[in-house]
Amino acid sequence: MKKTTYILFTFLAMILTASCTQHTDTPGKTASDILGNPEYQAISYSGYRELTRDILPDRSQIKEDMSILSAMGIKLLRTYDVYHGHAADVLETIHMMKQEDPEFEMYVMLGAWIDCKNAWTDLPDRIRDQESERNAEEIARAVELAQNYPDIVKIIAVGNEAMVHWAWNYYVEPGIILKWVNHLKDMKKQGELPETLWITSSDNFASWGGGGSEYHVEDLNELIRAVDYISMHTYPMHDTHYNPDFWGVREEEVHLSDIEKIDAAMLRARDYAISQYESVVNYMQSIGEDKPVHIGETGWATTSNEFYGDEGARAIDEYKSALFYWHIREWTNSQGISCFYFEAFDEQWKDAANPLGSENHFGLFNLQAQAKYALWDMVDNGTFDGLTRDGKPITKTYHGDNEAMMNDVKVPPTEQEIQELHKK
Repeated sequence: MKKTTYILFTFLAMILTASCTQHTDTPGKTASDILGNPEYQAISYSGYRELTRDILPDRSQIKEDMSILSAMGIKLLRTYDVYHGHAADVLETIHMMKQEDPEFEMYVMLGAWIDCKNAWTDLPDRIRDQESERNAEEIARAVELAQNYPDIVKIIAVGNEAMVHWAWNYYVEPGIILKWVNHLKDMKKQGELPETLWITSSDNFASWGGGGSEYHVEDLNELIRAVDYISMHTYPMHDTHYNPDFWGVREEEVHLSDIEKIDAAMLRARDYAISQYESVVNYMQSIGEDKPVHIGETGWATTSNEFYGDEGARAIDEYKSALFYWHIREWTNSQGISCFYFEAFDEQWKDAANPLGSENHFGLFNLQAQAKYALWDMVDNGTFDGLTRDGKPITKTYHGDNEAMMNDVKVPPTEQEIQELHKK
C-alpha cells in the first residue's frame, strides 16, 4: 500500500522511473514460445488487498505475490488495465526481481482497458459505437510499458469483456477493438513495438463467435483475422444459475453417494467449458482462420450468497472450486492451451458492499494468506516454505481440517429442484 508519509519528491521519482526508464534487456522468450507451453503456467493477477483500488499494493507486497506464484510454477501473468498504476508497479517489481536473480522468470499479458463513450455513468444512453476519450490514453500507456519492459511484456490485450452484450456499463462494438488492434499491429510494422509482441483481445466466448448469431458481424470476423491469437473466457460457475443444462444431479445419479454426485456435476462443468472453447474454434474455422485459441479467464469462486450459493445452485465451496481448478489445468495442459486461471488472490474491492459476494472470492488464496483447498497439497509439500503474504506465512484454510471443509460442501440440486428455483 502506498504510504502517505512518502516524501513527495520520492513518490514522483518512483513514477518517473516506472514511466520513463527503458529496460532494453534481450527479449528472450516470446509469446509464441510461452503460450500453450505447460512449463509456463498462467494466471490472472491483481494484488489489491483493500476495499478500493485507490489503495495500491506496494512493491514489497507485489514481490511477495510474485514469489508465491513463482513457487507454484506460474510464469505468465495477466493484468487488466494500466490506468491505476498497478500494472506498472508489477512490471517494475518483476524487473527488480530479475536483476536480483537472473534465473527468475515472469512474463506479462498486459491489459489495456477499453470503454464506450459515457461508460460507468448514470447517463441513460451509453454510446456503444463511440468510445471513451480515455481509451487512447490507455493504449498509449500500454505501449509505453511494452516498450519499457520488452523482456517482460509479451502480449497486449485490448479490452476485457468489452464486446459481450451483457457488459452494459462499458460495452463497445467489435470495430472499436479492431481499430486499436490494428493500431498496435501498425506500430509493430513500424518497429515501434517488438515484432514478437502478440496482440489480442480478451473476451467472453460468445463475443468470439461461440454464442448467438447476433455476434457474427463482419467487424468481429476482421478482428479474428487481425489478432495473433484468440483469448476467450468461459465461466461454467455462473451458468449453474443462468444456463444450468449441465448442472445438478441427473435422474440416473440419484443412487450415487453425495461425493459421487458432486464429482459427476463438476466433470460436466469441465465439459461445458470445453464445449464453449470448441464453439469459438469452430466459428474461427468457419470464416477460414486457423490460429491459437487460449483461455484468458475461467474460474470458480469459493464463497457466494447469490444465485450460485446454498440457496440457489449450491455450486460454491472450496471442494467444487478445487475440482474445477484441477480439471481445467489437466485438460489445458494436455491440449497445449494456456489458461489464465481467475484468479491468484481474493480481492475485496470488487463487491465491496457485499463481503460474501462471489466476485470477492475467486482467488486460490484468501486475504489471510491461506491457501484454499485446491492448493493444500502444495502447502504439505513445502512449496511455500519461507514465503509470506503481508508478513503472514502461507497456511491452509480451515486449518487444514478436511472434515470441516467438507461440512460446507452441498450436493447440487436435482434437475426438478433447479426448475423450481427458476420459477421463483
